[in-house]
Amino acid sequence: MSMPKGFKSKNGYSSVKGTGLGYREMAEKMTVSGDKMNHATARNVFLSAMTKIVEPIKKSVGSDRDTNEIIRDPSFQSALQQIMFEYNELSI
Repeated sequence: MSMPKGFKSKNGYSSVKGTGLGYREMAEKMTVSGDKMNHATARNVFLSAMTKIVEPIKKSVGSDRDTNEIIRDPSFQSALQQIMFEYNELSI
């Protein structure tokens, strides 16, 4: 499922601006490191990974909310980013 250009979810745009890389920047970074990738593939890989995170959470809490809606929600992406940042800080 692809998002139309400028897709905006109920809670804002589906990427967290200013705090991380956009899909194009992710693709460029991967290509420089030797893994040729374009922005569409970076988006698909990212959303696939997010789905793998969301599905068990939905199951454990008994949520009927649409997975695609959750993974594209900037509030969810921001919260997950914060969790990962804090986990990384504890691991150092």
